[in-house]
Amino acid sequence: MRQGGTRWVHAARVALAATAVVAALAVVVALVVNLMIVDRLGNGVDARLSEHLTSASQGTVEPLIIQAGAQHEGDLDDVPIFVWKVDASGSATALTAGAPQLPRRRWTAGTATLATAGSTFRFDAEATSDGWLIAGESISKVTQARGDLLLVEAVLGALLLLVTFTGSFVVGLRASAPIEQVRKRQAEFTADASHELRTPLSVIEAEVDLALSRQRDPESYQTTLKRISSESGRLRSIVDDLLWLARADGDVPDSRTEECVDLTVVGESCVERFKAVADAASITLARGGDPRGTSVIRADAEAIDRLVSVLLDNACRYAGPGGSVELGVAHAGGRVTLTVDDSGPGIPEEHRELVFDRFHRADDRPGGTGLGLAIADAVVRTTGGSWSIGTSPLGGARMAVSWHAVAPSHQPGQAGAATKTAG
Repeated sequence: MRQGGTRWVHAARVALAATAVVAALAVVVALVVNLMIVDRLGNGVDARLSEHLTSASQGTVEPLIIQAGAQHEGDLDDVPIFVWKVDASGSATALTAGAPQLPRRRWTAGTATLATAGSTFRFDAEATSDGWLIAGESISKVTQARGDLLLVEAVLGALLLLVTFTGSFVVGLRASAPIEQVRKRQAEFTADASHELRTPLSVIEAEVDLALSRQRDPESYQTTLKRISSESGRLRSIVDDLLWLARADGDVPDSRTEECVDLTVVGESCVERFKAVADAASITLARGGDPRGTSVIRADAEAIDRLVSVLLDNACRYAGPGGSVELGVAHAGGRVTLTVDDSGPGIPEEHRELVFDRFHRADDRPGGTGLGLAIADAVVRTTGGSWSIGTSPLGGARMAVSWHAVAPSHQPGQAGAATKTAG
């Protein structure tokens, strides 16, 4: 629950950061847009006022009166413009019908924004020989347009931030899923490794404490040292496997360092090496496969040797005394397939997806470190192979791996020459 909560918290932080960035950009864009639009509307008002002043200075009163009318409810261009004449004493006379009372002030040339008749007006003044000509227009429409623009920006901004947060949160969850899975697997691996290492260390510590607790005869000390040596060997095996896996996880395969490996040669070498193990357990170990030089793949020879060894060791362990193990190599359809069959209990379907997990064991059968198949899987992944787990004709499990075959023109001059490290 805590791990899942951490993932949600991380996704929420990513979403909040992305939303904050988008919000900042949206505010900047909104400010720029508002300034541009309000400035454009204001310039439009000033241009109309200047035009009316020019008309008033060049025309007569009567045409201006005819042009006047009631307040309009349409566009800004339909808002009436009123013209006043102010004499030298400051007395104002309306030159357009329906003009509100002009505010009393000391007029100067240029524009000004003043309140009159319960509304805000924009005024433009132009000096004449006997006073001032004043043109004015209500800017309530400009104020309303600015308010409407702010409302629209607020609604769209809220929707944009909601979409940004939701999208970023979902993306954050999806992006963190593989990272969380790796972290979880790493935590489980660390816990499992600690458990596996603690067991032999506890045995060694107990044996040493028992040996030091009282005087013993040489045979007892020798027995204790043998048990310590056995547990030390188990420790070394676990550490070696962990180091191999760490190296396999960190290395990037380099095709330039790969060799042409003949699986038939590797299989022969590994079967010879495991004959003693099979004979000691009364296991029948058989080998079958294509002739040398016909089942060649491109891979690291040492890694392939490690893979075959792991599969044979695992098969011999589960075949049990009196069982059978068979290794086969076949080349068909442009692919080379390695199979290892055993007569053991087989692998239940529900365990087939778990057998490559580190320290996973299908049962409590003694021996092994629980890392063998994890190492085998690392080899298969780094060499471009693919797994197939099924039921063997011998009654147990069949572990099969296939690779793309190397074209004959790319094979070495002497078949199997690149597998000299396999033995």
